[in-house]
Amino acid sequence: MDNAVIERIKSLIKSSGLISEEKSLIGNSSTYDFSEEVILVTGAAGSIGSGLAKQLLYAKFKKVIFLDNAETPLFYLKKSISNNFQNNVEFVLGDIRDKVHMSHLFEMYKPTLIFHTAAYKHVSLVEENPYEAIQTNIFATQLLAQLALEYRSKRFIFISTDKAVSPVGVMGMAKAIAERFLSNLNVSSQSTRFISARFGNIFGSNGSVVPLFIKQIKKREAITITNKEATRLFIDMDEACTLILELAKLDVNGYNKVSFDMGKPIKIMDLAEVLISTFKAENKIAINITNLSSGEKLHEAITTTDEILVTSKHKKIFYLVKKSKRKMELDLEKLYKVNYKTTLQEMKKVLKGMC
Repeated sequence: MDNAVIERIKSLIKSSGLISEEKSLIGNSSTYDFSEEVILVTGAAGSIGSGLAKQLLYAKFKKVIFLDNAETPLFYLKKSISNNFQNNVEFVLGDIRDKVHMSHLFEMYKPTLIFHTAAYKHVSLVEENPYEAIQTNIFATQLLAQLALEYRSKRFIFISTDKAVSPVGVMGMAKAIAERFLSNLNVSSQSTRFISARFGNIFGSNGSVVPLFIKQIKKREAITITNKEATRLFIDMDEACTLILELAKLDVNGYNKVSFDMGKPIKIMDLAEVLISTFKAENKIAINITNLSSGEKLHEAITTTDEILVTSKHKKIFYLVKKSKRKMELDLEKLYKVNYKTTLQEMKKVLKGMC
C-alpha cells in the first residue's frame, strides 16, 4: 500500500468524525440560495438525508419538509437541529409507499425541489427481502416522481449508487430500474427535471463497513473481509451532501445522470489495515477472509460500458452520458405481478430482464 492510499484513507477517517469529533464542512451552505424553494427531503433521518438537513441549516429556503418513516431517528434529527430553524421547517413521519399520505403531502406543501434519499440500501438484507426493495426502491420512487410531475416540481434529485452499474444484486437492479424510469420521464416532462446522482459508498455511513470495523477493533475482535482483493469507491459524507446541494443549483444542460469525483477505488484490506494502525492495534487484531455475499461484486464501477463521463461546470460533478442515443424502453408490468409468494430467483430474473 503506497503513501497516497494511506493518506487518502486517513483523510476520510478524519473527516468522518468517527474517531474524533473533529469535522468540517467541505462547502459553505450559506451560499446556497433556495429562498424561492419548498424543499422535500425523503429519508431525512438516514445518513445522507440528515447530512443534507445539517447543511441546510446554513442555507436560505422558503420551507423544508424532512420526511422519514423511522420514528426514533427522525425524533433525534428534530432534537439536534430544530432550535436552529424557524417556523419554516416540518418534520413529517410517513412512508413514501403510502400513496394517500404522499398525495396529501404534495397537495399541502407543493415541493419545488426534492432530494429523494429514502431507500433500502443494505445489499445482503435487500437480497433476502427483494419484494420490499421493489416496493420501496422502485414503486415508491415512481409514486414520488409522478407526484412531482403533477405538482410541477422544478427538480427531483434521486440518490443512486454505483451498484446500479451492471448490477448483480437486488439493490443494484432496483436502483438501475429507478434510474431508467426517471430518465425516461425527462423526455416528456416540461416542468420537472429528474436527475440521478450515482456515487459510491458514503464513508462511515450508518451500517456500513467502517463503523463495523471500528467496533470490531475496539472489542479486539477479528475483522472480517469478504475478499482481500475487493475494492470500493468512497466519498466523504459532508462532501457528498455539499455536492448534492451544488447539483440542485447546477445548470445540467439537459443531462439527467451525474456522478461525483471520488478518487480511485480503495482496497477494503487496505482500509482495515489503516484502521488497525490508527488504533495502534497491529499485533492484536486478526483479519479473516470470508466470501462475497450474494448480490456483492468484487469491484464497483461508476459507468456502464455504454456511458462516458463528461465534465460539468463544477469540477467535482460529472455528467454520465450514454454513447448510444436510443431510448431504453421500460415496462414495469411484470414487476406489478410480483408478490410475497414470488421466489427470489423469479424476482431477480424479472429485475435482471429490465436492467
